[in-house]
Amino acid sequence: EQRAAVKLCFLLEKTAAETIIMLQTAYKEAAMSKTQIYGWFCRFKHGEISTDDEPRSGRPSTARTDENVTKIRQTILEDRRRTIDELVELTGIAWSSCQRILTEELHMKRLAAKFVPRLLTPAECEAIFDQNGMTPLPHPSYSPDLAPCDFFISSDEKRPQEKLFC
Repeated sequence: EQRAAVKLCFLLEKTAAETIIMLQTAYKEAAMSKTQIYGWFCRFKHGEISTDDEPRSGRPSTARTDENVTKIRQTILEDRRRTIDELVELTGIAWSSCQRILTEELHMKRLAAKFVPRLLTPAECEAIFDQNGMTPLPHPSYSPDLAPCDFFISSDEKRPQEKLFC
């Protein structure tokens, strides 16, 4: 809207200095800077009457293509322990593009600097247990001193031993 006001002042043959005073009076601290006003006056003097921004050349993003997503997926499936740096080296895709493909396209998350598939939620684990007739055993969460066999093997004598992988 201030650009339109600057254009109006230019068409009314006001000077840039007069335009600055008018905009500062009307818009107070939100007024365009002197440099911007002089820049717009220069554009108008050279015949550019539009107040729109000029299109920027910018480079379109070409890294998140189906081909690159497939390439990253296959490379990860070969060895899930690969880091983003290794993926960059193997695929030739930029680091940030690899990271975005892994998180946004393949829905993987970083776990100890490696990418793994999304883990099951507790509700999904319960559904799997129910479908397979398994009984989860209680165990303390995040206990570093327990071995998997301490809580994955059922001690129920009536049923065969089951291994729970959730």
